Amino acid sequence: MSADLRPSGPFRIGDRVQLTGPKGRLHTVTLREGGELHTHHGVLRHEGIIGQPDGSVVVNSGGHEYLALRPLLRDFVMSMPRGAAIVYPKDAAQILASADIFPGATVVEAGVGSGALSLWLLRAIGPEGRLLSFERREEFSEVAEANVETFLGHYPESWQVVVGDLADELPEVTEPGSVDRVVLDMLAPWECIDVVAEALTPGGVVLCYIATATQLSRVAEYIRHSGLFTEPEATETMVRGWHVEGLAVRPDHRMVAHTGFLLTARRLAPGAMPPDVRKRALKKPSYADEDVEAWTPGAVGDREITDKNLRKRVRDAQKAVEGARHAAEDRSGETVD
Repeated sequence: MSADLRPSGPFRIGDRVQLTGPKGRLHTVTLREGGELHTHHGVLRHEGIIGQPDGSVVVNSGGHEYLALRPLLRDFVMSMPRGAAIVYPKDAAQILASADIFPGATVVEAGVGSGALSLWLLRAIGPEGRLLSFERREEFSEVAEANVETFLGHYPESWQVVVGDLADELPEVTEPGSVDRVVLDMLAPWECIDVVAEALTPGGVVLCYIATATQLSRVAEYIRHSGLFTEPEATETMVRGWHVEGLAVRPDHRMVAHTGFLLTARRLAPGAMPPDVRKRALKKPSYADEDVEAWTPGAVGDREITDKNLRKRVRDAQKAVEGARHAAEDRSGETVD
C-alpha cells in the first residue's frame, strides 16, 4: 500500500474522520479544503483537523471538544448506507479465518449485499488477489460499489462485480478449478453448490453464511450427499463485552449473540471419495421431498425491501461516494473518473 493511502499519520485532505462530540455523539466527515461541520453546538472547521495526528482533540467555535479518529473498517460497515443486511464484523472475522482467505487468493462472493464483507475480503486478498462478487439485484450492487469506493477512496482493480445469478454467471467468468475460496451469503446456497464445486480448485474452501437452522440443515445435507466435498462443519460466533472499571468487572448486560451460522467444507480431488463419505452416500437422505418446502426462501423469512426504500439507500450511498471523489480531487488537483 502506498504511503498516501495508509490509514495512519497526520490527517490529510480526503481522509474520513470520525468525530466523537458532546455526550458521545458521533459524526463522520470527509476532510475537504474549506469544509465545515455544523451542529447545534457550533461550527468545526476542517482546517482545524487537517495536519493533526490521529487521536487528537479539536475544539469547535462553541468551545466544545471533539475526539478525531480515522474510522476503523468495523466502524464504517456499521454506519454505511445499506441496500441489504450486512455481515457483522464478528462474523466477517470468522469468515476470513474459517475460509482461510490469504493474500493473492482468487475469491468468489455471492451475494454482495451492501459491500461489508467485500471490504474485508479485499483487504485480506491484497492488490495481487482477485475478488469476484455476484449480486442478483443491480440496486444492491450499486450501493455496495459506492460503499467500497467511499471507504477505500478508489475503485479497487482487484474487484469485479457481476450482476446476475451465480449459478448462471460463474461458469462464464471463471475457468474450472481456478477459484481458491467461495463465500456464499444467500438464502438458498445449495442451488449453487454444483457450479461452485466445478470452479473450486481441489482443496479449495466453500463457506456458507446462513441465517436459520433450516437453511443450515438443507445445505449441509446437499454438500454431504454431493460426494464432492469433505464433511461440512458448522459453527456460530457469539461476542460478549465486559464492563471493566476498577474492581467493578462484570459481563455487559447486552451481547451480540446469534447473527448467523458458518458452514465450511473443502473440495475433494476429482474422483476422490474418502471411506466415510462412501458409507454416507449409501444411506438415504435424512429428509423427504416434502421437507424441502420448509427450506424455500419464503419459508425461511426472505424479507423484501421496498423499491422506494432501496432507491433512497442507493442515493445515500452515491452521495457518500461523490463526497469521497470530490475530496480526492481536492487532494490531487485532478479529476477522478
